[in-house]
Amino acid sequence: MPARAQLDAPPPLALYIHYPWCVKKCPYCDFNSHTARGAEPPEAAYVAALIADIEHALPQVWGRRVHSVFIGGGTPSLLSAGALDRLLTAVRTLLPLDPLAEITLEANPGTVEAARFRDYRAAGVNRLSLGIQSFDPRMLAAIGRIHDDREARTAVDLALATFERVNLDLMYALPQQSLSEALADLRTAIASGVSHLSCYHLTLEPNTPFAHSPPALPDDELAADMQDAIEAELAGAGFQHYETSAFARPAQQCRHNLNYWTFGDYLGIGAGAHGKLSSHAGIVREMRHKHPERYLAAAARGDFVQERREVGVAELPFEFMMNALRLTGGVPAGLFAARTGVPLAALGERLGEARRRGLLAADPAVLQPTAQGRRFLNDLLQIFLDDAA
Repeated sequence: MPARAQLDAPPPLALYIHYPWCVKKCPYCDFNSHTARGAEPPEAAYVAALIADIEHALPQVWGRRVHSVFIGGGTPSLLSAGALDRLLTAVRTLLPLDPLAEITLEANPGTVEAARFRDYRAAGVNRLSLGIQSFDPRMLAAIGRIHDDREARTAVDLALATFERVNLDLMYALPQQSLSEALADLRTAIASGVSHLSCYHLTLEPNTPFAHSPPALPDDELAADMQDAIEAELAGAGFQHYETSAFARPAQQCRHNLNYWTFGDYLGIGAGAHGKLSSHAGIVREMRHKHPERYLAAAARGDFVQERREVGVAELPFEFMMNALRLTGGVPAGLFAARTGVPLAALGERLGEARRRGLLAADPAVLQPTAQGRRFLNDLLQIFLDDAA
């Protein structure tokens, strides 16, 4: 492989903004989220830090158009409408934001957040992602959610009345959940009329309360049955299974996430946010200071980045495949060289092995996992991880 990747042009650019606070941290969650103890989150100071973070990063993305914005968390729907408006106004002022950019906000279905939906839309949000997880009150209690089934249904109705594009996050293989209960949740979501669903298998992530004290979960065979039934039900309802956990009606895929999976660039701002930026000199990954208090303290010094490293050429095959092979339709084979600066021929032996094992489609024009490759994705990726050793 070449000593350094050589890109003809940087890929499309997205912006990720992280809001790190929640009312209560769920026992399964390993995201960078924090409960504000004893006081409200410092909203004004945090928004000011986010804006300063963008300003500080401008030399890295100068002149590049931003095609999507994703505000995640945490629970960013805890932001007041005024704070969100200040933030998005600054984004438009500082960056060349595409007039048709997809702007997504993650929201929880609590009553307080739902009451702000109309103001969020007025501020420029045009896609809402709701963390429903389940419509079953027993399941919601089992996974520590603070909303109930009534609030979930109300929030979905309000979201659909306010936003043209709405995603619902659902989880399955929940504590003591049956197949019929998992499908009941799914059918409620489909019947709501949303255009996008993200369906996640509950996993016990390290360093979470559920990992320390595991609940009684469905066994692997039942969880696999749930996955198969969910995929079949959604296909029958007209949803395309386009990414490992994502399903969309025609032309309703999440453009921001597609940029991740096709190894596009993204500027990540906010506490703990990760970013990937490409230039003719190579590809770098960054992470902002993780804890909100340390991020705010560092922001006061104009010091936002905790870690910054160049992605080595030997790492690029795994980094690219880890993203691209999440897409059920894969990507054009030529995208590998365009996004990494490394010729695809350098992966000849690895590609051959993946195809011989039936994990990668035989068509040389695409890099696409087979049905077996999707089911055993970690095995497929391991083939390319060896190149990064």
